[in-house]
Amino acid sequence: MPNPFGTDEMAAGYAKSRPSVHPLVLQRALTALGRTSPFHNALDVGCGSGVSTRALEGIAENVLGIEPAEAMIPWAARTAPQAQFQVATAEALPVADHSLDLITVAGALNYADLDRFFPEASRVLTTDGVLLVYDFSAGRSFTNTNTLDAWFSTFETRYPWPPYEAQDLNPEILAARAKGFQLGSHETFEIPVPLTPEFYAEYMLTETNVAAAVRRGTPLNEIREWVRTTLCEFWTAPAREIVFRGYYACLLPLPAKT
Repeated sequence: MPNPFGTDEMAAGYAKSRPSVHPLVLQRALTALGRTSPFHNALDVGCGSGVSTRALEGIAENVLGIEPAEAMIPWAARTAPQAQFQVATAEALPVADHSLDLITVAGALNYADLDRFFPEASRVLTTDGVLLVYDFSAGRSFTNTNTLDAWFSTFETRYPWPPYEAQDLNPEILAARAKGFQLGSHETFEIPVPLTPEFYAEYMLTETNVAAAVRRGTPLNEIREWVRTTLCEFWTAPAREIVFRGYYACLLPLPAKT
């Protein structure tokens, strides 16, 4: 299956039209950890177009984002100009031993070889470092009403999702799979984010079911027109709160055996 994030068009969409959920998740996680001072060196694994990397501004002094889809890197550099970026994978982290005190991974571990990633994370983290894994699903609900849920069901029926090739993850699965780590603060959450209908429409065009439809021959402008028209039929307010559901898990290195 082609990498749905590997085209310049998808990279541009991710850079411009993804909602600001990442900073809110990081804030919740770091508050739960009791962390108040900045980290020194951070690595964002599977950084995509840099939206998750930008969220580390003010949280870490030095930030490196890595991403296997090369088309994403130029967009990431524009999205998070304070960071450095490199084409690399989760299974071969391009940093020195014990050089990081924070690793963040937003939605990328679902596609990684965990048996290879966790030893790499253990190698590069300091003994008091933090591996913060988090993910959230597409925003498909308004707060306090199921109007948008009904629209989203029609959207995914009209434009079916490609075959699911990712592995399911949550804090409990990560705790069982993360050799060399112990599960620290973790949470499943619902975070509301206000969005305009225009922004939400462009956000929907970055979803992988739309990328799959375009690969099958449906013009992107045709999908855009359908999304905008059908949303306008019921979304009349300037902005409404969209609920994003997900989890975070702080994984802490186990003490070295003596």
